[in-house]
Amino acid sequence: MKVAALQMVSAIDRATNLARAHALLSEAAAGGAELAVLPEYFCVMGAKDTDKLAMREKPGEGPIQRFLADAARELGMWIVGGTLPIEAGDDQHVFNSALVYAPSGACVARYDKIHLFFFDNGRERFDERRVITPGSAPVHFDLPSRDGHAWRIGLSVCYDLRFPELYRTLSKQGADVLLVPSAFTHTTGAAHWELLLRARAVENLAWVVAPAQGGLHENGRQTWGHSMIVDPWGAVVAQQATGESVVLFDLDAQRIATSRTQLPALGHAVL
Repeated sequence: MKVAALQMVSAIDRATNLARAHALLSEAAAGGAELAVLPEYFCVMGAKDTDKLAMREKPGEGPIQRFLADAARELGMWIVGGTLPIEAGDDQHVFNSALVYAPSGACVARYDKIHLFFFDNGRERFDERRVITPGSAPVHFDLPSRDGHAWRIGLSVCYDLRFPELYRTLSKQGADVLLVPSAFTHTTGAAHWELLLRARAVENLAWVVAPAQGGLHENGRQTWGHSMIVDPWGAVVAQQATGESVVLFDLDAQRIATSRTQLPALGHAVL
């Protein structure tokens, strides 16, 4: 199954971001992708954190969700919009949600980011808790590919990457592909991004698909980029450093089976 990790440098204006996302999705479809995954905050990188509140949508309604559904139908492709702001029950917070759309345009899964980023090194400070309500449950979905293979795909977002227990739970639920749409800061990305992605792949003997924000944004924030696809043995098989890009790779189900047969570590877990 060919997948696409879409790297963006999202701006403040929602319409601009959706137009750029559509162009990248179209490129992915033309390249043969069955599944395309957009990065965290693909629809908005606001001038301030609270800009998300003005763009929040009710589940099943709103221009961002319509865009994703329409694009999936138009392009005949599975699309993961990772992420957009969804109502959280009060005026001060939203869920940071990854939504999965089938080629029919139906929304088949929703994952609300569980772990909320906090970082303060004295020069940069981020605290997602100010405007985001955390999710509470792991989520996966099943994707029957064109070649007849049934893939089980686990969802996560950005800061979740630092919490291996989430991925082990998804692995226990049968996930053989792990998605990590992200907007890593340049500082933390340079230090930990590739290391953590490869670790999650190796620990779970699973494919990892990680689309990211990558560049200098209109709001002044700089994201690390390096969208990549990692195989079940921990090898980076496709990558884009910075700037808009479509990172394509054909996932091989046999590579999972071979890795898990040669090194049956998942069956050796004790705790």
